[in-house]
Amino acid sequence: MGIARTSLVSAVLVLLARATPAPAFQATPDQQLRFFATCAGRLSAQMEHQWMFDGAASEITMAHRDSVIDILDALMPPERGRDVLAMRIEAKMAHAALLTRATFNDDTEDAAWAKATAVRLAAECEALLLG
Repeated sequence: MGIARTSLVSAVLVLLARATPAPAFQATPDQQLRFFATCAGRLSAQMEHQWMFDGAASEITMAHRDSVIDILDALMPPERGRDVLAMRIEAKMAHAALLTRATFNDDTEDAAWAKATAVRLAAECEALLLG
């Protein structure tokens, strides 16, 4: 492991220890990896949805997604790359389905539920970032 990667992992661990307790940080390394991979997928879907409906917000989401990917890269063992990519794609597709359901749904109650769920899930990911 290179010095830069070791330093980044150390910095992430320090930040995790100081952060408000969250399930991702009180979990095994594999669970943490899954959490950040899922967040990267969710935020990718959110960003792409915002490209169509809220371009300015997509810039903020892109920055958040990039930060999550940096953390994910620091945590990910090289041999887990395929697994992590699969997790990201699965989460992205699920989040995109929620956003589609929220936007193009004739059932207003279901659309409201889908929107609230998508907002909550993205907020859980963004809450772990500084700034």
